[in-house]
Amino acid sequence: MKIENIGFKEAIEILAEKAGITLPTLNNQEDNLRQKNKEKVYEINSLAANFYHENLYKPTAKVAQEYVKKRKLGNSTLKNFLIGYSEGINKLYFFLKEKGFTDEEILLSSLVYKTKNNKFIDRFNNRLIFPIQDVKNRVIAFGGRVLDNSLPKYINSPENIVYSKGRNLFGLNVAKKNSMEKIIMVEGYMDAISLHQRGISNVVASLGTALTEAQGRLLRKYSKKIIISYDSDSAGQAATLRGLEILNNLGCDVRILQMEGAKDPDEYVIKYGNVKFNELVDRAISLVEFKIKMLKNNLNTDNVNDKIKFLNEIAKIISTVDNKIEQEIYIDKISTEYKISKEAIYAQINKLNYANKSTQILKQNTARITVKKEEMNTSEIIKREQALISLLINGKKEVYEQVKDKITEQDLKNEENKIILKKIYEEFEKGNNIDNILDSFSDNEEVLSLISKLMIEDNELKDYEKATKNVLNAYEREKLLNKKKEIIDKINNSKEQKEILLLEKELQEVIIKLVKIK
Repeated sequence: MKIENIGFKEAIEILAEKAGITLPTLNNQEDNLRQKNKEKVYEINSLAANFYHENLYKPTAKVAQEYVKKRKLGNSTLKNFLIGYSEGINKLYFFLKEKGFTDEEILLSSLVYKTKNNKFIDRFNNRLIFPIQDVKNRVIAFGGRVLDNSLPKYINSPENIVYSKGRNLFGLNVAKKNSMEKIIMVEGYMDAISLHQRGISNVVASLGTALTEAQGRLLRKYSKKIIISYDSDSAGQAATLRGLEILNNLGCDVRILQMEGAKDPDEYVIKYGNVKFNELVDRAISLVEFKIKMLKNNLNTDNVNDKIKFLNEIAKIISTVDNKIEQEIYIDKISTEYKISKEAIYAQINKLNYANKSTQILKQNTARITVKKEEMNTSEIIKREQALISLLINGKKEVYEQVKDKITEQDLKNEENKIILKKIYEEFEKGNNIDNILDSFSDNEEVLSLISKLMIEDNELKDYEKATKNVLNAYEREKLLNKKKEIIDKINNSKEQKEILLLEKELQEVIIKLVKIK
């Protein structure tokens, strides 16, 4: 997975191919139908992308040809990104019908929609078309730009069976063919394409949404150093900050590119050229510097109250930097640039650190006994929960029928185990098998590793009935022990003799049940 920068499923497929092993196929009817539909949509999207691309070179596409000429896009760029042109209200629909696709299959692609009058209309009409491809070069969606002043300026494919905008990045399939020492993240299709056209190939674009964690993980697979270059308006700045936080939390070395004299990278590179743009990339500032700059823009440091607030907020930002050398560099720079003494900044940071440390110590002391007890029990609890999951994965439906009414998701303590159990129960409740359970967690490496481990550890288990009984007994014993403790507490706190007698009787029944569990 790490060598090839791919997911778990793709890694298994590559290894199986190398070893000459045929992977088992799923016999679940619902899954097979979904996979068949996805393959049809990929095929439709591919044909549509080529259909639009070929349209761009026809005599009827003069307006689109003039536009790409004005944007100085060369033929190699047009072909690299399969840029095309759509015209007419249903030309694509009839083209796809001629290729033998049914109306249902065409509608699944979201390239065509059906009106109330049962007419089929192309989603994209008289627009420049940008096909969106995944890292496997499959066309998964489209973006369309108007060539006049009409609105909306851009429309995009809605999410469908093959497309989720928060899990993909425009241009990554092209960028990954080049050096990925660092990745430049821009906001729009034309920003990415314009930079590629001018030899800056390590560029990708978000898909009309603020950067998501899934997109962040996708970026992190290909490079640790990410430069974010969004539009210079306030909305762009806010999106930049959110993106930086996500990437920073994923362990990326993130920077923000600062532009003057242009509203976006496309305009900048056309005005000043790629050499100047690369100089901006080299001067990109860190998350800490960017936060301070945004803070300064919202405060007047000539005002005493604002300057005090500025100092307090700066201290909060810098106190989150763990590296002391890095922290000192920031303090030196801020002291010089904003005329605030280093001593004042250090004093405020130390005050914050002391307050945070005191709060932390208080919390630790308060919870110490509880934590110790939990640590002693955690290992056994996790083993028991994993034994249950392993039985369900390997013992299949027979185990599920025995445990579904006796053990719920809420009975589990570990969050990862809860997630897995919930998914297994959901699939069985739908009447599905769980042969493809790994596909449900393709973006969660921890869960994938756990499930794989359980599959391997218990693949030789024969007596599922006995093992299931042991797990059920363990959960029943825990419930009865909790019930016993609860009754004893009630007895100790009760002052009514009649209530005490009833509780003692209930306690006796619980104890008898405990004795019967072997």
